[in-house]
Parts: sequence; structure tokens; C-alpha cells
Amino acid sequence: MMLQSGRLVAFPTETVYGLGANAKDGDAVAAIYAAKTRPSFNPLIVHVASLAQAEALARFDDNARALAQAFWPGPMSLVLPLKPDHGLSSLVTAGLETVAIRMPAQPLARKLLTLADCPVAAPSANPSGQISPTTAAHVLDGLSGRIDAVLDGGPCDVGVESTIISTNPLRLLRHGGLPAEALEAALGCSLMQDLNPDIPAAPGQLTSHYAPDAQVVLNQLEGDLMLGFGDVGGQLNLSPSGDLHEAAANLFAMLRQMDKLAKGANGAGQFTVAPIPMTGLGLAINDRLTRAAAPRSG
Repeated sequence: MMLQSGRLVAFPTETVYGLGANAKDGDAVAAIYAAKTRPSFNPLIVHVASLAQAEALARFDDNARALAQAFWPGPMSLVLPLKPDHGLSSLVTAGLETVAIRMPAQPLARKLLTLADCPVAAPSANPSGQISPTTAAHVLDGLSGRIDAVLDGGPCDVGVESTIISTNPLRLLRHGGLPAEALEAALGCSLMQDLNPDIPAAPGQLTSHYAPDAQVVLNQLEGDLMLGFGDVGGQLNLSPSGDLHEAAANLFAMLRQMDKLAKGANGAGQFTVAPIPMTGLGLAINDRLTRAAAPRSG
């Protein structure tokens, strides 16, 4: 199988398309960083087919096990302490003593992970810092010629990356496809947040991320080029009915379309985005939009 032989395979999950490699093969993991031009201090998420496979890599406390039983398979990643004999490449964890693990729900991803029979490191299948891919065509737009294969599973249902949570200490590291309210209800407590640390403890914590080429201006009610939501119209609308699930599923594809419109609009190079409610999946949508609008680091 290609993954077992050290090749790079992009595959769909319910959140976004991931760029997969055998997480125990250092050369294969290094090839992920090279293909994405990803900074080596930014750790990767390891995808597994089963809880038993995850428990072979990391130590689960009571909270972690409860969350895994409640939300796996699904759009949640757990950051957990590594076991001494984990066998993962140090590039996966960026030298940290913890690892982010997730069990995706998408049927093609689950079949691939079962057949691979190894933990699979898989960041989003796009050049680092750019808009995440939610179709196979998006993957090829950014990585054609740099990777070995793409599995086409159609558009991603959730459309934003997984929610990331650490259980020791208990804190939210990234808003994502599983609303924080669901995690808090399962845990019976409020979550502290650590979304922008100086050194990333999990993927998606860099200030500038998910960025189109055009400048993004947030929380606007009008504009020459407008990405709307609900009653606020525009050239495109994330969800005319104001449905946050629909908006999340449309987010990255519509950011790509707005970027193309902005670059073709007499060189305007800018578009505006309507306000999105700060609740449920709206927290993940606003997180991605804020990072997309942040000043570029380079």
C-alpha cells in the first residue's frame, strides 16, 4: 500500500482533505512538510482507525477516554501525552511530549486507515497557510506534482478542521467542527482556551492561517465584493438561511471563489465578509476568518 511504502496520499475526511503519510516513517513525514512548505515547529495530527490504535500511542486519562467514547469517530482531536514506546517520528510532534490524535468519521478515510494499518499523520492537503481544501480539485490546485495520489470522496460535509482539546491540562486549543458547547456538556465544566500560544501545541494556532491572496475585511454589512451570510447578501452567501452548518461546509470553497473574484476585480485584491454569530460552529468559522484576515508574517 502506498502509505506503508512511504508515499504521500491526500484523502477526504468529514472536515477537510488531509495529506497523509505513515506517521512512523520519518522520511515520509518530512515529505509532508516539504510538499506543504510547512514550518517544522507546527505539529501534525495523527489519524487512527480505532481507539486501541490511539491508546498504543498516547496516555488517555478519564476525560480523554470519555471524550473519545462520546465523539469518535468525528471532528475532534485530542492532544495527549506520548507513551514511551509510541514509535512516531519526532517530526509529527515537532519535538513536543504530546501528540494530537483523531479518528475521522468519513467512510473513505476510515477504510483507508484500516487498510493502512498504521497511524497516519495528515495535516490539511494544501500549501501551508493557505485556504484548506474541501474537494479533491482544491488539493490538486495547490499540491499537483508534489504528492503521489489523491482519493476523491466528494465535498467534505463539515468543512472546517477538527476541534482540538487537551485534557491534561483541560483546555481548548482550536475551535472546529465539533462545537465547544458539546464538549463542555460532555465534560460538565467550562473550558479554558489557549488558541494563540507563542509555540503551537496543536495545528491551526498560527495567527495568520487559512489565508487567501486577497485582503479579507471582516464584520461588514456591505462592500463592492461581499461574502454574505443570512440576510446580508453579496456575490456569494455562506448560508442565505443563516444556517451555521451550511456556512461551515461552504466556508473554504467560497473563500477560494471570493479570492478569484477579488484578484479579477480591476486588481482590487480585497473582499469583505458579513458578521457571523459567535456561537456553535460560528466560533470555528470566525476563528478561520480572523486568521485569514490577519497580517501576513512573510
